[in-house]
Amino acid sequence: MKQLCLSLFLCFLLSFTANGASGDTHITIETQQTALVIRIDKDQTPTLVHLGPKLRNIAEYAAIPGNGKRGEDYTNIYNSVYTPAGSRNLLEPAIQVTHADGNPSLDLKYVRHETQAVADGIVLTKVYLKDPQYPFEVTLYYKAYQKEDVIEQWSSIRHTEKKSVTLHKYASANLYIPAQNYYLTHFHGDWANEMNPSEIPLTEGIKILDSKLGTRADLFQPPSFLVAINQPADENQGEVIAGTLSWSGNFQLAFEVDPLHNLRIIPGINPYASAYSLAPNTEFKTPAFLFTYSNQGKGGASRSLHRWARKHRIPQGEGNRLTLLNNWEATYFDFNEEKLSALFKDGKKLGVDLFLLDDGWFGNKYPRNNDKTGLGDWQENVKKLPHGLGYLVKEAESSGIKFGIWLEPEMVSPKSELYEKHPDWVIKLPNRSEYYFRNQLVLDLSNRKVQDFVYNVVNDLMTKNPTLGFIKWDCNAVIYNAYSATIQNQSNLYVDYVQGLYNVLERVRAKYPTLPMMLCSGGGGRVDYGALNYFTEYWPSDNTDALERIFIQWNYSYFFPSIASCNHITDWGKQPIKFRTDVAMMGKIGYDIVVSKLTEPELTFSQEALKTYDRVKDVIWKGDLFRLASPYTNDVASAMYVNEAKDRSVWFTYLVKNRYKAGSMAPIKLSGLDPAKSYRIQELNVYPGTNSTISKDTVTYSGNYLMTIGFNPQVDTRRTSVVLELAEAK
Repeated sequence: MKQLCLSLFLCFLLSFTANGASGDTHITIETQQTALVIRIDKDQTPTLVHLGPKLRNIAEYAAIPGNGKRGEDYTNIYNSVYTPAGSRNLLEPAIQVTHADGNPSLDLKYVRHETQAVADGIVLTKVYLKDPQYPFEVTLYYKAYQKEDVIEQWSSIRHTEKKSVTLHKYASANLYIPAQNYYLTHFHGDWANEMNPSEIPLTEGIKILDSKLGTRADLFQPPSFLVAINQPADENQGEVIAGTLSWSGNFQLAFEVDPLHNLRIIPGINPYASAYSLAPNTEFKTPAFLFTYSNQGKGGASRSLHRWARKHRIPQGEGNRLTLLNNWEATYFDFNEEKLSALFKDGKKLGVDLFLLDDGWFGNKYPRNNDKTGLGDWQENVKKLPHGLGYLVKEAESSGIKFGIWLEPEMVSPKSELYEKHPDWVIKLPNRSEYYFRNQLVLDLSNRKVQDFVYNVVNDLMTKNPTLGFIKWDCNAVIYNAYSATIQNQSNLYVDYVQGLYNVLERVRAKYPTLPMMLCSGGGGRVDYGALNYFTEYWPSDNTDALERIFIQWNYSYFFPSIASCNHITDWGKQPIKFRTDVAMMGKIGYDIVVSKLTEPELTFSQEALKTYDRVKDVIWKGDLFRLASPYTNDVASAMYVNEAKDRSVWFTYLVKNRYKAGSMAPIKLSGLDPAKSYRIQELNVYPGTNSTISKDTVTYSGNYLMTIGFNPQVDTRRTSVVLELAEAK
């Protein structure tokens, strides 16, 4: 009863209505640190008047001026909470429609709002809007995660007009921020070159970040960003909004500095080639946009997103993960049962939990001996695997490890039985030449029959092999020549494809809720919280060069927690195995190596490193991340994880520049510790035959000392990576 009363009181506060002299209504969405305030004026026009630190006195939200008082707003909706197009709007809209009668205008007036506690620490606010001239409605949803300081926003669109309405644009959110200056950090890249950051000042006009790839949508840039307010932010200081869109298809992020020098952020599905035909009495739900405000720099923003993701989004986000050995770089397509059985034993000797069989195990009429054939024919290749997958599952288990499998069920090879039987299942224009991305085409997941096929690929595997321990779900092709043989409105295809994918994954997760699944898309081409609602982890990049991975993992870490990042030790790059292992430890570790080719010291080191990892992984996976030295501005990259009790920490430092005297030349100040606690420092992952330069005596340091003066991990060209454990000295 006491908890219920507290929840009801919280709901009352969050739906507080302040009636000032103007008679305005204020809807307040709050977390522990942040407030988003919507104002409803006498004309029932909804505007956003505050996004930032919450006020102590909730009544004072009514005193906030609209539009930052920088000049005249000719429309009175520059700061609309969801800007409609076609009426009096002069700026980038959040929603644009053509009604059933051909009218291209829209006006959205406030009708009512509701606020309710949907779980402990989670409050959902619904704001209902309606066009006064048409039976057309929009509901804005704001889910506030109190403890994590994250707000999840999306919109729902429906109508009861006589015929279909065309949605030309349908954003997930429409944020409005008055400040002196704005600095956008966005990310870009390509295959094996993901997540390169660029920071730019935003000036009057509009900056668009988008994807038009259909699938593998993050290939060139992800739907994630950081905006520093007033002045550039660093790791620990400055006001920052971190945002990411939960959508695995074409997206658009619009950043518009309006004529009053205020910033409008409009994220959502890309309207490119996607004018959506919405039938009467049908709901269109936009993907969720996730954002957090921090006045403690980029680090504060990322820690909020990490805590939210572990607790509320990623499956088993606070649970365990399996270490694995993958056969890909050991065998590529050239393997048989004998080779694989030997690798099982290698995996057990190494100390991993699971063996993953990668591409090349399927297809008979068109055997998958290269990447040009067989995709879509998901039966075991009888020459490579005469006894089937069930035999391999049992062989692996008899060796003491689990067995996992690679799939790419959304794609098809033109040279396959599936393509021959169902050419109408493939996305392609009927009067254009086929154009291939990695020698393959995309199956039409807007088609229910195709959805059933893809689901059954997984379900059949699991039914025949109920102890199968892991699935790596790949997606290598983009959509060329977008056309569906079965869909009525071709402009719905890009959206319906992703919704079809989610329908399949919903069914998979409903039947197999605890099955570990890796999200892979030619590397990091599909890392977003829409897909990560179904996958326990993701593959950041096919580039596994450990030096490159420091930068790639560094930038993913602004938005995604380490427990979800698959970091493999491979033969890419020239770094010693200690360096490769230390880098991979900053996430979910795995191996893509030939164990039999390791030297005795390398094998011994790897076996001991896995035992150490098993002891400290909970701190890395579930602790708060503090970035101490950026690889972009220092000779070293340095970051640490601190557990919730602040009595344990794991600290990683790597040499990223190999010039004369490069290294950690001075103490590095630590973060996140308890200043009143004392800590003992021990070096981990010391290579056989070498000695640590970190003293093993009983010297301890206070958290206050370590965060004020610092400690030198002594990284240089002879000690290129150092992992330290800090434990409270009691």
